[in-house]
Amino acid sequence: MGGEVYTFAMKRTTVDVIRVYRNPLDHRRGRVEAGNLTLPCALGRTGTTRRKREGDGGTPVGRFAILQAFYRPDRVTRPRTHLPLAPLSPQDGWCDDPNDRAYNRPVRLPYPASHEPMWRDDHVYDVVLDLAWNRGPVQRGRGSAIFLHLARSRFEPTQGCIAVDRRMIIRLLERIGPKTRIEIR
Repeated sequence: MGGEVYTFAMKRTTVDVIRVYRNPLDHRRGRVEAGNLTLPCALGRTGTTRRKREGDGGTPVGRFAILQAFYRPDRVTRPRTHLPLAPLSPQDGWCDDPNDRAYNRPVRLPYPASHEPMWRDDHVYDVVLDLAWNRGPVQRGRGSAIFLHLARSRFEPTQGCIAVDRRMIIRLLERIGPKTRIEIR
């Protein structure tokens, strides 16, 4: 997606695991713990699930790699992170059509199959972390575009992603390295 990939050499240490816990009173909300950093988060509109399916609104339970980060260069200065980092462009999308050969992969727009634009008006994808859900091998219908991204106002539920506050995602990115895993419980 979107051109060059950048990495930064930084002195701050990274965490091995980021844990996501759902709220027992509202399964559409939770908290993210990364070392000594604890953040509120939004989860999928149907809470968490062990049987993720395309369109079910659930955030998948499990332990995943964080493959890379993307950002909107017109809205956000390049974040500091140990992850591969790429700027988004208006031509970036993500295929969510289970019958398409590019299912659950980045695509260039315009794209003929169903897809989600990554360059959005609502700011939630101004910073996006690609979680390795259903990425290798990709299984049709098991869910696509599971990201950690920016939260809407009042932490409204997502379509299956994890969403955190705009000010906090920058602090979180600094703690994530290529070996960091995210564990959704």
